[in-house]
Amino acid sequence: MKKKDVEVQSDVTLQGEASATVDNEIQETAETVEPTTENVAVETEVAFDDVAEQAKEEAERQAQIDADRLLPPDPDALLEVRHLKKHFVLKKTLMGVPLSTLKAVDDVSIKIHPGETLGIVGESGCGKTTMGRTILKLHQPTEGQIFFEGQDIAGFSSKQMRALRTKMQIVFQDPYSSLPPRSTVGDILSEPVKVHKIVPPEQVKEYVLGIMEQCGLRDYYYERYPHEFSGGQRQRICIARALAVAPKLVICDEPVSALDVSIQVQIINLLKKLQQERQLTYLFISHDLSVVKHISDKIGVMYLGSMVEFGGKQAIFDKPLHPYTQALFSAVPNPDPNEKVDRILLKGDIPSPANPPKGCKFHTRCPKAMEICQHIAPKYQEYEDGHFVACHCYEQE
Repeated sequence: MKKKDVEVQSDVTLQGEASATVDNEIQETAETVEPTTENVAVETEVAFDDVAEQAKEEAERQAQIDADRLLPPDPDALLEVRHLKKHFVLKKTLMGVPLSTLKAVDDVSIKIHPGETLGIVGESGCGKTTMGRTILKLHQPTEGQIFFEGQDIAGFSSKQMRALRTKMQIVFQDPYSSLPPRSTVGDILSEPVKVHKIVPPEQVKEYVLGIMEQCGLRDYYYERYPHEFSGGQRQRICIARALAVAPKLVICDEPVSALDVSIQVQIINLLKKLQQERQLTYLFISHDLSVVKHISDKIGVMYLGSMVEFGGKQAIFDKPLHPYTQALFSAVPNPDPNEKVDRILLKGDIPSPANPPKGCKFHTRCPKAMEICQHIAPKYQEYEDGHFVACHCYEQE
């Protein structure tokens, strides 16, 4: 064998021995190294006991409900709702035991002072309309307290509620189906006035014509039928019907969503004018953020039956805290074409309220979701003056 070949073979042997030595050192180091971040994450995930966490959460929530039930109502608030729930049973056993329940409204608390407008926003199916109808006792609440003028009406019967119907009214979303087609405008507006004896019988027509004038309706509309009017005029008739009994609280259930944009402006301005003239208090339900911003003093954001953020209009629009609120506001069109808007796109569909996700209900679509969000529901807490939010992105008590 040549000398050159011997040298090459020696180099290969030495390289192999060095490589084996390095592999042994790497293996020994791997055995002594601490668990990586990935391993820690897996251990943390296993550490959560969903059954225990859910039981603990329900116990804490029930303790809070029991404590709040003993508190007196706010004397300055016209309407105060505490821990309102409305559940619909979807399936029962033969013995009547519920098997499946849809939680349309799940532990919602709000407060409205006289003359204020509270706007409620959220995606379709989040429970806005059900909450409004439950407050009016059109749906019987499953649980919770509803204080109107300092009186808890949650357990009132239909007979007891009749005396309050003149103080609490609603403007429905669809002006086409909410008016009886075989009655004239005069009959539609006169009926509640006669039933509740707002004025003497001989003054009913004159009183109704005055309400029509306030709502922008001509006096010769008195003898006409609903099918003879446009959508905007029909909504004015619905507003006039609500105001005919001189209410203090009016729940507006998306009153402009079925109207053209130009007509929407007229109806919103009419509602604001009537509020100033009659000192009305509004609960304004809508999915149009620009409309809510124009008319509201306070804003509540709902998701899957729960209130995720609540606060003053300026605070909500200037500094939205919840990721869901931030995503909603990023979808509002910007009239300035030169200003770039960072659109937040939510992935997936809204979960079913009959089978909501464990932990935070929004974690399946949240761009900021963490491991804890999948197991523990965040507490609804006040982080600024009058600004409440339920999110693990902020410190929890």
